[in-house]
Amino acid sequence: MQQFDFNSYSHRRKNILTGEWILVSPHRTKRPWQGEVSEPDKYVRRKYEPDCYLCPGNKRANGEVNPEYKSTFIFTNDFSALINDIPVSSVNKNNLLVAKSEKGICRVVNFSPRHDLTLAEMTESEIENVVTAWQSEFKSLSANPNINYVQIFENKGALMGNSNPHPHGQIWAQQSIPVEPANELKQFKKYYDKNKSSLLSDYVKLELKLKERIIYKNSSFVALVPFWAVWPYETIIISKRKVANILQLTKKEKSDFSNVIKIVTTKYDNLFGTSFPYSAGIHQAPTDGKEHEEWHFHMHFYPPLLRSASIKKFMVGYEMLAEPQRDITPEQSAKILKDLSTVHYKKSGNN
Repeated sequence: MQQFDFNSYSHRRKNILTGEWILVSPHRTKRPWQGEVSEPDKYVRRKYEPDCYLCPGNKRANGEVNPEYKSTFIFTNDFSALINDIPVSSVNKNNLLVAKSEKGICRVVNFSPRHDLTLAEMTESEIENVVTAWQSEFKSLSANPNINYVQIFENKGALMGNSNPHPHGQIWAQQSIPVEPANELKQFKKYYDKNKSSLLSDYVKLELKLKERIIYKNSSFVALVPFWAVWPYETIIISKRKVANILQLTKKEKSDFSNVIKIVTTKYDNLFGTSFPYSAGIHQAPTDGKEHEEWHFHMHFYPPLLRSASIKKFMVGYEMLAEPQRDITPEQSAKILKDLSTVHYKKSGNN
């Protein structure tokens, strides 16, 4: 009987963080590509752009003027998706038409005053300034009685819907626990109640033993392509020590977190020699006043690029109507990412 090969034949893998399944079809990597080819981002940005809404000293769309900031700069989003000062209301008609008001606060986090510096090209100390800003915002937002979850994230690049090229991220803090963190919370709690240990602690121990999907590690964090990854070069950063949120990081862990972010984003840029687009975000315990001893701090990176700087994966058809699907296996993409240099291609002399 023919032996099954996970690198050759279609199979399904379970996402232990959400309980959902994905279809892996490694044999499809051999098919010719005749789909859309998007042009890679080749625009050379200057350190300062006079017409950028986010650069220091410039006027934003709402008429406010940015200060001449020298490091990370944070302000309330001029076009917030969530507003804190709204009336409370709800509707439920026969459990068929259900809605409720949602209070929240949205912040914009400019990583640097420089228009041309992404996280991949910033120094580790500069990234640590960003982490400090995340900590400060998490602390103040989580103290708000209306806020039960704080989502820190970044959409990098036009392919991911970034409306302004100045490197920045966002923080959305809201009354409810959103769907993805809520799904993870359910899985974390189920595992913790059964095993009295952290789901991601046990997972990381297994991954470190197998050494099949690790792309980088330091004394405090592990970066790997998760066994259940959906996006071609999806990664996850997991703290070795179980902590619930960013405020619980020690000084060393904070430095190591900046280091692993720098390495992962640099490897992404080096993959296709371009400023690599992605959506990334930190998943932390809810801020609803409960201890959440089951939660384990981690950060997701979801990049769309598939075969080159100009070909991306689309979530369409089967993915939208059935379940997520990928071609290249997580093990294959992990090996590619692991073997890439940790020196940014713009500084290596190979660009």
